Amino acid sequence: MPAVQIKPDVHWIGVNDRTTDLFEGIWPITKEGVSYNAYVINDEKKVLIDLAKAFKTDEFFDRICEITPITDLDYVVMNHIEPDHSGVIRTLLKIAKNVTIVCSEKCKNMLEDYYGITENIQVVQDGETLSIGKRTLQFFSTPFVHWPETIMTYETSDHILFSCDAFGSYGALRGSIFDDQCIDPDFYEKEALRYYVNIVAKFSSPVLKAIQKLTDVKVDIIAPSHGLIWRKDPGRIVTLYKTWAEYSSGPAEKGATLIYGSMYGNTEKMMNAIAQGISEAGIEVEIFDVARTHSSYVLPSLWIHSGVMIGAPTYEVSLFPPMAEMLNMTALKKITGKKAAYFGSYGWSGGALKQIKNITEPLKWDWLDTFEFAGGPTEADLKNGEAFGLKFGKSILSS
Repeated sequence: MPAVQIKPDVHWIGVNDRTTDLFEGIWPITKEGVSYNAYVINDEKKVLIDLAKAFKTDEFFDRICEITPITDLDYVVMNHIEPDHSGVIRTLLKIAKNVTIVCSEKCKNMLEDYYGITENIQVVQDGETLSIGKRTLQFFSTPFVHWPETIMTYETSDHILFSCDAFGSYGALRGSIFDDQCIDPDFYEKEALRYYVNIVAKFSSPVLKAIQKLTDVKVDIIAPSHGLIWRKDPGRIVTLYKTWAEYSSGPAEKGATLIYGSMYGNTEKMMNAIAQGISEAGIEVEIFDVARTHSSYVLPSLWIHSGVMIGAPTYEVSLFPPMAEMLNMTALKKITGKKAAYFGSYGWSGGALKQIKNITEPLKWDWLDTFEFAGGPTEADLKNGEAFGLKFGKSILSS
């Protein structure tokens, strides 16, 4: 994609990535891709805001040169030093030898750690401004959204918030970069939720603090580091992020996520009966086979729903390993305060439930009930399973 004008002399010069399989080396984006958004302000001083991943260096530099020669850059604002935002920096400094890096104090220290860069760095404090000609930039400290050094940059004339990882999403840009030109906004909102839960959710309290800090700042355009630029309705993505952040400590949506694994189909048979019972209660239930679904796609459902139904067999007197992996990731992301229940089959001994409760103990889940059965489920077991699911669904509705 060529450079795109956001406002006169303000351009998107980002790049799409449709070849990386795992974002942060963990989260699948093979189908969805991701954008690395960066921006050039072509004022009396030439300012580059944010960078890109190293393997996109040539394409990224070509995009800058559509607006201004790289050698003419005066400032590079580094909102965040994570390598998908900063990977091209050493090569850029070999070309733009006189450029000044603008960043937070913590970012200055991390520049040396990551890249050995110690010179031509201008540290900015929370609320500090920088005149670049006709325009002025203001910097807001937003630590742990989602690294400790992160800042946001605000252009005061056209009220553009360069928000870094906040308000971002997975999903390569499909020819249009703005929310009002996007023909599939549901895709980006869904990917924004997945991005939020995978990347940012553990830091929901700092997200809420950042949103509160910006309450009185007039924002007409939100330009994040990944995903769509929001100019028609920037409040939409802020509202979504605020809602998702509040789920970390407050009530979630009345719905159920059913995660299960099955070795030989016995737990899966029971899963279908229990899912039927939950649905009969009149609430939404999303179902995931943890042995075949990456946690990246499961975590958003766990985050937004108030109920968690876990189905897994006992495996060698312990928990079915793919379920243990899923629950460990759930604990890492601090998905707390859920109403939970467990079902599963066993051969000669139980053991799965004990490990489940050990993993989830820090999450303070409210365990409503458990239902275990030996071997394959009988018709009576399946009837009891349906009733088990119905009871669970009703408990979610009444909470």
